[in-house]
Amino acid sequence: MAAMPNIAALLKSEISRVARKEVRSETLSLRKAARTYRSEIAALKRRTQELEHHLRRLSKSKGKAPPAESEAVPAEGLRFSAKGLISQRKRLGLSAAECGLLVGASAQSIYNWEVGAIRPRAKHLAAIASLRTLGKREAAARLAAA
Repeated sequence: MAAMPNIAALLKSEISRVARKEVRSETLSLRKAARTYRSEIAALKRRTQELEHHLRRLSKSKGKAPPAESEAVPAEGLRFSAKGLISQRKRLGLSAAECGLLVGASAQSIYNWEVGAIRPRAKHLAAIASLRTLGKREAAARLAAA
């Protein structure tokens, strides 16, 4: 007499075979999607690196360009040094009163700035910075016009 197959074992093996088949088909679509996403992410990373590289090149080339405004110097970022003001005034051969006329301040203010008693306001910093570009003749001409 032939042994009867165990129906429970056969049923169990068939159910696990069908489940594996279903899981395999589901994971296949997920793997395809993950592969697509990885390639898209890699392309975006490459594009980002290209743009950052391009931005760095533009910022370097822009930094080397001469300033567009030569006459109007913004007060932000200007540094003030009492020694620098003294040397500019002496280089131009100006008295404190004459320097004050050029800068738009009093002679006493010029003196106080030079000794370090007070610091010039922002509106005067731009005028003080413009003294650096003046020559003796131009300073004399401006004083004569004033």
